[in-house]
This record gives sequence, structure tokens and C-alpha cells, in this order.
Amino acid sequence: MKMYIIIKDDTPDKLVPVITAHASLACYKKYENNLDMQKWMNGIFKKVVCLANEIEFKKLKEELNFVTLTESSLDNNEVCLAFCPREAYPKRFKFLKMWTPQNI
Repeated sequence: MKMYIIIKDDTPDKLVPVITAHASLACYKKYENNLDMQKWMNGIFKKVVCLANEIEFKKLKEELNFVTLTESSLDNNEVCLAFCPREAYPKRFKFLKMWTPQNI
């Protein structure tokens, strides 16, 4: 079981830790009664943070059971998706790049 958190690739690095923390909590609050979420919370609760460009981000919004986060300091633009934990994800998730600081 894992929760995927997807960050848009143009999001400033300095905002990513706070956005991902908010995303995890927002996803939990939205799906706290979901059986997969409850199983995840009672386990190791793994999280995977990945990057997506604009096209990938839009395609991921076609999936089910996620929350979208906006960032007020970026004109309330959408910056993150957090997916309710599950055992298996569609193949497209395997091809996403793991997030690492981009502005080194």
C-alpha cells in the first residue's frame, strides 16, 4: 500500500515539503473512511513523491480517488495531486520521475 503524491514540475523546491505535507493530510481527511486508507494507516503508510509535467498532470486527473491542491503564493494554481492509497496503481504511475530538488 502506498500513497502517490504528484508535484507539478514547475513548483518551486522551497514549497514542496509543505505542499506534500498538506497533500498527505488532505488526502487522509477526504478518504479517512475508505477501507484502503484505513489499511494504509494501520500499516507502514508509504508515500511516493513524483514530478509531472502539465500534460502528465492533466492525464493523472483522469484517475480516481485523489485530492487536488492549489498554492496561494502561486496565484492559487494547481500544484499537487495526492492519491488515496491502494495496492496497485495504473502503469502510468511507474513511469513518473521521483521528486528531487530541482534548484540545486
